[in-house]
Amino acid sequence: MSLTNNTPETKVESLFDKIADNYDSMNSLISLGNHKHWRKLVMRQLNVQPGTFAIDVCCGTGDWTIALAKAVGPSGQVVGLDFSEEMLKIAQKKIIAAGLQDRVTLVKGDAMDLPYDDDKFDLATIGFGLRNVPDADQVLHEMTRVIHNRGQVACLETSKPTNPIVKLGWKAYFNLVPIMAKLTVNKYQEYSYLQRTTAEFVSAAKLVEMFQDAGLTDVSYRQFTFGAAAFHLGTKRS
Repeated sequence: MSLTNNTPETKVESLFDKIADNYDSMNSLISLGNHKHWRKLVMRQLNVQPGTFAIDVCCGTGDWTIALAKAVGPSGQVVGLDFSEEMLKIAQKKIIAAGLQDRVTLVKGDAMDLPYDDDKFDLATIGFGLRNVPDADQVLHEMTRVIHNRGQVACLETSKPTNPIVKLGWKAYFNLVPIMAKLTVNKYQEYSYLQRTTAEFVSAAKLVEMFQDAGLTDVSYRQFTFGAAAFHLGTKRS
């Protein structure tokens, strides 16, 4: 296994359980609210059709799961999978509040070993989760395995600006993230970890290669907010 995140999986799971209650508010603070805008742009590009069967891997508190559920309609189904019990509890509350229980199934599971047969889904998504798994290559292979031929894998993840001036500002801002978390929710170490995984994760160009190595073709990516985030999309071909 080629590790892309050296932090033990059990430690990462515990970390997300601890920050679950503050995860949504801190996401908005850290991204300056941009994460919601990025997801809307991604959903427009995906153009998910009614009746689609999708899996949202590392679904967290369920924001992308809910967006997918609204798009697939009553004739579709969405599985939201995550290893954090506490994150799933919050996701469940949000799904009930949105009245989407009829088309969403939440599953506690491992992104590295998806509990589904081959060729089961039309679409597999992962939002801000790929940098937190032990082996991103393995997760992409698993996501590719469980979608059928001509199905798609989509990833929205933090990225690294390429413009030198923007990159300096980006680094300076993310160095402040743990301090912001300490002042706001008293979670310095947890957000220090998230700041580090953002800084250490692969470039958008490298992630294209990883998509291709997983068996995906027609791989494209789009960067948002001067490269602070990137959306990758690939198609499975037999």
